[in-house]
Amino acid sequence: MRMPFKSCMATLLLSFGLVAGAVQAADQQSPEQVVRDSVQQLMSKIDSRQQYYREHGDELEQVVDNTVGPIVDWRYAAASVMGKYFRPASPEQRSRFADVFKQTLIDTYAQGLVTFNYQSINVLDNDQQRYEDQATVQMEVVSDSGERYPVSYTLKQRDGQWKVVNVVVNGINLGLTYRNQFDQAMRDNNRDYDRVISNWSPEDVDLEQGGEEQ
Repeated sequence: MRMPFKSCMATLLLSFGLVAGAVQAADQQSPEQVVRDSVQQLMSKIDSRQQYYREHGDELEQVVDNTVGPIVDWRYAAASVMGKYFRPASPEQRSRFADVFKQTLIDTYAQGLVTFNYQSINVLDNDQQRYEDQATVQMEVVSDSGERYPVSYTLKQRDGQWKVVNVVVNGINLGLTYRNQFDQAMRDNNRDYDRVISNWSPEDVDLEQGGEEQ
């Protein structure tokens, strides 16, 4: 069954939120334990206010910003999406794209948050920390219909805190997908940074097909 892109974004938001609630509370814990300890608390918080947020979109976007913003390394992620175009860009263009990238994703998360119906979110027992400052946290989101969607987070440690830098959902590497989108937009617009940044919008991803992590 296909998982709509906005529902995917809601799934990411739920999981990002779980990470956010715990990172600030327990910097010394492993990334997996940080996520696990906050799952029940934040799921309950979101569940109890879905109807309210359906009617108060502006407040929902603020909640998304407050929840997701602190635990995502937006500038690292945006630089990765820009790929080979990052170094030739001016500092102002780099900064502007990071801001636009963040805002477009937050808007998308907010729209999907109150429409995706999930049964459970499970943190899996598979601590993967290949490097001292980098780790992977695996989760599984089960929808009301029983469909299972694997979610894999790459986190890097920044100034003593774990920050999300990439996400793979149902085999689709979103960081790589956005990088390909940016590259295509630059080629289509004769490398006009300002036009590409001004018109940036997250690509609709068909998660039904799945994919391979890269």
